[in-house]
Amino acid sequence: MTESRAGASSGPSIHVVAGVITDARDRILLARRTEGRDLAGLWEFPGGKVDPGETPEQALVRELREELGIEARVGERVIVVPQQYPHKRLRLDVRRIAAWSGTVKGLDGQALAWVPPHRLASYAMPDADRPVVAALRDPSLYLITPEPEDDVSWLDGLRAACDAGIARVQLRAPMLSIVDPAHWSLLVERAVAIAREVDADVLVNGDLALAERHGIGLHLRAAQLAELTTRPDVPGRVIASCHTLDELVRAQACGCDAAVLGPVLPTASHPGQAGIGWDAFARLREQVALPIYAIGGLVARDVEVARAQGAQGVAAIRGLWPR
Repeated sequence: MTESRAGASSGPSIHVVAGVITDARDRILLARRTEGRDLAGLWEFPGGKVDPGETPEQALVRELREELGIEARVGERVIVVPQQYPHKRLRLDVRRIAAWSGTVKGLDGQALAWVPPHRLASYAMPDADRPVVAALRDPSLYLITPEPEDDVSWLDGLRAACDAGIARVQLRAPMLSIVDPAHWSLLVERAVAIAREVDADVLVNGDLALAERHGIGLHLRAAQLAELTTRPDVPGRVIASCHTLDELVRAQACGCDAAVLGPVLPTASHPGQAGIGWDAFARLREQVALPIYAIGGLVARDVEVARAQGAQGVAAIRGLWPR
């Protein structure tokens, strides 16, 4: 993190709470910020500031009553997004609305839109709201495959992971891909077929040609990211490995769909090395609008902790690969 950017994140944050409100057709409500306000014209999840003495739940019920004229019952947390703006620092706490009654109206004169989930990303939003869209739409777990010891057990492990609910996979074999690239390409083809049986999102580590050949996404190594100025032209998603703020900024500028940041905690693969910790993760996360997976010493049950720090979820090899 550069000194100037680190300094920008100092000072207390404004606690804002927002609701994910759905209708009978599973569309999600967005409100447009009115003229005269910061970020006027952008679309956001409705809500507002938490006043002194209020819980986030109380504040959200009050804000939705005042802004939309509805009575809401607050449900589970979606994500908490720390976000640094040039003039302010937000902590956006987003909750699902479990139930609501009344007729939705823009009582502050704001435009409203009921949006199908797959179209949320097409609406211009403040930076803090963009990771919320990913949290609602994209997988919270990102499996990175281990080096194959043999084809059968590796493919069986991948199938077991997909059957257990893994919906985003990075195919990675740093040794095999160098020693026998033709064999690796055949193994990738078989792995893609397994993942597609359950509509899992598939990326391959570092190999643009393989991504194009098999019609999948690309996971960029940090060294590859450093050489890019535009998003690689691949059929699927592009996700980048990042360790610093400069790398996160580059990933965002290049049009990556998400990033992986860490290591957050100590890992078995790097004994004796401390992770960056959750506080540092959140400080880096707040300075870009990318969805970011946390990596390093994490397992599936850490998703809730990760979401509370603004992460899309957890990426892991050992922590997600079936035993």
